[in-house]
Amino acid sequence: MTRPHLKTTRYDSAYHLKSKKDIAAYIDAALRTDDRAIIRQAITTVSRALGVKKIARDSGIGRERLFRALASDEKREVNTLIKVARTLRALHSRVE
Repeated sequence: MTRPHLKTTRYDSAYHLKSKKDIAAYIDAALRTDDRAIIRQAITTVSRALGVKKIARDSGIGRERLFRALASDEKREVNTLIKVARTLRALHSRVE
């Protein structure tokens, strides 16, 4: 007896970040942990949802600097990530 093939799809939490409210809540939850890895992952996820170019522009930093910050664990780059996360939270928690 052969087993039927199970089809799966890749899960991406960025797909579920549909509204500004969702993004603000997601970033806020990451910032509350004070965990650099979680904050980095949250920004990476939001960047897949919105695009790195938009996040860099909204945060007032260059796209290359954002990529460098996401790839690094240096204190200076972590501070950049926290700035980006706070900017995202503020921009996306505004009611339009």
